[in-house]
Formats: sequence, structure tokens, C-alpha cells
Amino acid sequence: MGYDVQAVIAGDEVLRIASRELPGSAVVRLGQGLSMMPMTDELFDAVTDGSGPGDLGFWRLPGGFEALLARWSAAGPIAYVEAEHFGGVGRQRAAVWADGSLALGPLDEPTKQRGSQAVSPASQALRRLGAQRDVGKDEFESWG
Repeated sequence: MGYDVQAVIAGDEVLRIASRELPGSAVVRLGQGLSMMPMTDELFDAVTDGSGPGDLGFWRLPGGFEALLARWSAAGPIAYVEAEHFGGVGRQRAAVWADGSLALGPLDEPTKQRGSQAVSPASQALRRLGAQRDVGKDEFESWG
């Protein structure tokens, strides 16, 4: 089974308040107090400033959207995550903004932490947002 995700992820209240100013946004609860706002075509059009993709190296981060994410992060940490997986092959990229500036990333490679398994970019971002992992799963797998 495959998946393709481009989304903003944050605490439920932070994301619900942020989404009020955006036409075409939808907020989906993930559990553990987090919600996701998928980057739909309509949302992309609403938040882009028309400039190019920027310096962060994401595939689908609208031009100028980083400034809006930074502003929203004054209310709580907020992540932008892109992930795709199909046929056993995949890639991820993630970044987290907090207190009005980029706080983590952008990450595109898993990292090892003290002899444990590698932690994916999406899981590192979710961990920064307070997500907990289930036994035998990372944070990204835990919220499905």
C-alpha cells in the first residue's frame, strides 16, 4: 500500500485557529492532540504568494508559505511534512516552526539516536510537536 502526504501538522487548537483564515482548508484530527491540514490544490492557491518553491527544498510548499507558518508558530509549534511511499520505496521531508521561526529542519534523512533505530524526518517533526510513539512503531506510524 502506498501513500502521499503534504500537510501542515500542529496541535488541534493551533491548527483550527490558523485554518479559519484560509479558504479551502480542512482540519483532520490525528490523535494525541494533533491535527493535520492537507495541502490541497485550493489551499495551495490560497496561501501561495506566486513566488517559486523557496529555499527549503520541499516538493509542494507554496512560495511564501514559510512566513505564514512562522507567524502561526507563535501560538505553538507547527510542522510541514511531505511524505510518499509506494512499493517499498519512499521519501520524506519535514520542518518545524516554533516561536515565530524555523526551529527544526528541513530534514530529509533519518537520524540515529543513541544506538536506536533511525528516526524518520516526519517522526522527528511529530516528536517535536509532542507526539508519542506506540511500542514497535515510530511517531509517524503511530498516528497512521
